[in-house]
Amino acid sequence: MSAHCCAGQLACCCGIAACSLCCKCCPKIKQSTSTRFMYALYFMLVTIICCVMMSTTVANEMKTHIPFYKQMCKSIQAGEMCEKLVGYSAVYKVCFGMACFFFLFFLFTIKINSSKSCRAYVHNGFWLIKLILLAAMCSGAFFIPDQDTFLNAWRYVGATGGFLFIAIQLILLVEFTHKWNKNWTAGAKHKQMWNGLLALVTLMLYSVAVAALVLMALLYTHSEGCMYNKVLIGVHGGLCLIVSLVAISPCVQNRQPHSGLLQSGVISCYVMYLTFSALSSKPPETILDENNRNITICVPEFSQDLHRDENLVTGLGTTILFGCILYSCLTSTTRASSEALRGIYGTPESEVARCCFCCMPDGDADAEEHIEKRGGQSVIYDEKKGTVYSYAYFHFVFFLASLYVMMTVTHWFHYESAQIEKFFTGTWSIFWIKMASCWVCVCLYLWTLIAPLCCPTREFSV
Repeated sequence: MSAHCCAGQLACCCGIAACSLCCKCCPKIKQSTSTRFMYALYFMLVTIICCVMMSTTVANEMKTHIPFYKQMCKSIQAGEMCEKLVGYSAVYKVCFGMACFFFLFFLFTIKINSSKSCRAYVHNGFWLIKLILLAAMCSGAFFIPDQDTFLNAWRYVGATGGFLFIAIQLILLVEFTHKWNKNWTAGAKHKQMWNGLLALVTLMLYSVAVAALVLMALLYTHSEGCMYNKVLIGVHGGLCLIVSLVAISPCVQNRQPHSGLLQSGVISCYVMYLTFSALSSKPPETILDENNRNITICVPEFSQDLHRDENLVTGLGTTILFGCILYSCLTSTTRASSEALRGIYGTPESEVARCCFCCMPDGDADAEEHIEKRGGQSVIYDEKKGTVYSYAYFHFVFFLASLYVMMTVTHWFHYESAQIEKFFTGTWSIFWIKMASCWVCVCLYLWTLIAPLCCPTREFSV
């Protein structure tokens, strides 16, 4: 490792320099991207710790393989067998520290518009100091007095924040569908190719939604039971049909010419995904067969075989889930997303049709005017003219994500029996949360369609 790279890493950890890798072959990285990646790294580090704390397998392995385990637990006052460091209460405390960390930075970075201010330097640098601060906050939560009262109160705060995080993702999903259709419709005025793409993608989306509906009807229903499943599959199929008809109805088209089947196709697919996820999270039903033996119904037969290997299912499923959470956090923290939540949208005249319209850069095109090379990966300082995303909004989303992770890992309201090995075991609380998310998503989309009709004097930009 070169001396220049070592000096750069030291400036990153204890100074205001942006973080980068020591390998010269790595592509250039923007300062804004580097900063968001580092906060995401901290977030995932604490998330992994929470998963470990909820794992009985890891706890048993530690007891078996760590010498002087009991003495070590007593020396750090964590109980005779470190019981204070495992279970839902430990996850609540660690996530409390992480949530406080991001909420503190949310307050600290409110109304920062220039990357040259002292507060912006703290936001973009001093990573070692911030890691120590995060560790201190997570550790300090274990010394809060009156633990029972704290855990009960914090549970409701976590549930509220978790629901708000879900609501933000649903709002941004609806905004994404409108933005997608508007972008490609703008391209269709100049090239007929975009009309063909619109039709092709719309057909694919509805094909996926219909196929998912049929598969769920075959796999998650039974002739002698599964009434919940039958009703919900039918209701959600009907909701998809309703939103599709409303989207192309003449009264909606008169007020919103950009409304079409592409948006309703995306919403239909998402509704089918949530329905599938909810049915997979529902506790299975049992009935007596002709031989008076209990048999499990309302779940696919192959899933019963798959769930026998709990470690594989838990590891793979947890990785995918938290990868999706991290992706949601990062895509929800762009300036365009924060403006969309406040009802600020780009004008149709400024739309330039592109296949990857959602990956448009935050910064200016001339952001590469200042590139710093210090022996490793080159850093582009893309915030010389101003911030390219809202720092405060970024931290607020991660604050809510911390609460969402806390509630998800501890099975929401079934926390006392929660284990990471049983992460995908069905519970009614997770089932109804996913059902409610599905209905909220449909209501939000319907509101964007009928709001101009209900409030004709008000201008809507979606």
